[in-house]
Amino acid sequence: MASTLPGQRRQQILVALAEMLEQPKGDKITTAALARKLAFSEAALYRHFASKAQMFEGLIEFIESSVFGVINQITDKQPAGLAQVRDMLNMLLHFAASNPGMTRVLIGDALVNEDERLQSRMNQLHDRVELALKQSLRLAATEGHGHEDDVAARAAMLLAFVLGRWHRYAKSGFKLNPAQDAALQIAMLLN
Repeated sequence: MASTLPGQRRQQILVALAEMLEQPKGDKITTAALARKLAFSEAALYRHFASKAQMFEGLIEFIESSVFGVINQITDKQPAGLAQVRDMLNMLLHFAASNPGMTRVLIGDALVNEDERLQSRMNQLHDRVELALKQSLRLAATEGHGHEDDVAARAAMLLAFVLGRWHRYAKSGFKLNPAQDAALQIAMLLN
């Protein structure tokens, strides 16, 4: 029987943590419960992660690389500013729909009572998303869609829309798909 490589075990732990976050009740996740789910000891968890906060950091790193990898692809491939904004908003809503456990991290729900630097890191992610929206809205303004002086307010409103959809999704027990009717709502917001 082949042994599991450390990187594979780390990935296995993160996948199990994300799956546990998909439970609608949203109970606090303990390392004991995580170890039980994986059928190994808490000591085995700590051989791969120094703390539970480090496990959450692993999930946040996945979110960051996924979200900003796609944002970079959108801005590289899509020349029109409003189309970039539309594609970013759609991607953010579909990312949450495809990753319910990660949605609880995105809205900070899973980070309550955890190390405060985790919530700070999620706030930075939100700020970076808002900055990407601003850049695309500035491009749209140069193309005749909107005005440069309302870019910051529009970006903040669009981020609040996404956060609201994520929050509604998580609080509905993952029943209300955040991407449902997104095309129509985004079109209304971008007019």
